[in-house]
Amino acid sequence: MIRWAVPLGVGLTSLTLALGAVPLPAAIAAKRHRPHRPAGQPFTLAWGGDTTLGSSYGNPPDSARGLLAAVAAPLRAADVGAVNLEGTLGSGGPSKCGGGGSGGGGGNCFAFQAPAANVAGLRVAGVDIVNIANNHAFDFGASGQAQTLGALTGAGIAYSGRPGEIRVLRLPDTRVAFVGFSAYPWSAPIGDLGAVRGLVRAAARQANVVVAFVHAGAEGSGQVRTPNHDEVAFGENRGNPRAFAHAAIDAGADLVVGSGPHVLRGIELDRGRLIAYSLGNLAGYRNFGIGPVTGTSALLTVRLGPDGTFMSGGLRSLRLSGVGIPTADPSGAAAHLISSVSRADFGAHGVTVAGGQLVPHDGFRRAPPLAHAEPQRTRVRRSPHG
Repeated sequence: MIRWAVPLGVGLTSLTLALGAVPLPAAIAAKRHRPHRPAGQPFTLAWGGDTTLGSSYGNPPDSARGLLAAVAAPLRAADVGAVNLEGTLGSGGPSKCGGGGSGGGGGNCFAFQAPAANVAGLRVAGVDIVNIANNHAFDFGASGQAQTLGALTGAGIAYSGRPGEIRVLRLPDTRVAFVGFSAYPWSAPIGDLGAVRGLVRAAARQANVVVAFVHAGAEGSGQVRTPNHDEVAFGENRGNPRAFAHAAIDAGADLVVGSGPHVLRGIELDRGRLIAYSLGNLAGYRNFGIGPVTGTSALLTVRLGPDGTFMSGGLRSLRLSGVGIPTADPSGAAAHLISSVSRADFGAHGVTVAGGQLVPHDGFRRAPPLAHAEPQRTRVRRSPHG
C-alpha cells in the first residue's frame, strides 16, 4: 500500500478571476498561470463513482467484501485506487432525515449508514483513498463522520474533502496531493472559485501532482450532459462543474474526477489535463435507483506523466445488477455514452473511448494504451504520519 501523510490545513485566499464560456482576452488569459513544481514519476490512478457500502435499505453480505469484486483487479493494479464514498460507516446517531440510526426519512431524503466493518469492501478491492466531499458525508452529523473517518483510518484508507483539507499520498518517487470539493459546508466549497484556486495552489506546493475530487451536478437519468452553469438538485445549488474544473486546472490541478449526478458524463482534456465530470454509480446495495442510464457504469484508469499531464487511459464499461453491484458489460454501453456526450459537450476537447482506451482530440496520445490486465502494483508500507 502507498504511504500517506496527515491532511494539511491551509488558509484560503480570495481571488477574483472568473471563467466564462467565451475565449478570454489576452490580458486575462495571461493570468491563467499554473505553478511550477518539480517532476515526479509517471503513475496510474483508477477512479470509480458513487459507492455505498450499505444502508438501512440493504446491507451486503460478508461485510461488503464482494461488493467491488468486478473492479478489484484494476483498482489493485493501479498505483492509486480511488472512489467517492457515498455514505457513512458506523452506528447510531441522529439521521439528517429525522429519527435515530435507521436513516430512511421518506420523500427525497436519504441517509446512508453502513456498519463500520463494511469498510472491508474498500480494503479488499484495493481502494487507497476516498472522496468525502459530498452530500452524504454528514448524513449522521459530526459523530457519524468521526466514526467514518475512524473506520477508514483503521483500514489504512486515506480520505480527503473536508474544508481546507489536503491529503498527500506518497508513491516511491512521486507525491500526489488530493483535495475534494462539493456544495456543502462540511467540504471545501465548489462555488467559491477563489477558495478553489487557493486550496489547489496550496496542494501544489506540497506535491508533484494534484488530483481534485468534485461532487456536483443535478441528478437523474436526464442529466448526462454537462452544462456550463450552476446546477440545482432538490433545491440545492450544486455548483457549475465546468467553471470549477477549469479554475482548479488554472491553479495547478492535474486531474479532476467527479461524481454526483448518478449517471455518466463526458470527459474533457484541458491543456493536457484530464477532466472526468462523472463516473456515475459504481456500487451500492438496494439504495440506488437502477435503470437503463443510472445502471450504466464505468471504471476509469489514467496514466499521468511526471508533471501530471495525461499520458493514456482506459475505461471499463460496467452494468449494475438489480441490487447495485457492478458487473462487466461487454456491450460497452458506458463507452458509447461517454463518447457521445463528450463530443456534444466539449467538441474538439472531448475525449472519446475506442476499444476500451481513451482517445483525446486530434489523436493525442503520449504513451502506449493501458492494458486491461496490468501487473499488480508494488505496494509500500503505509504510515499515518507520512
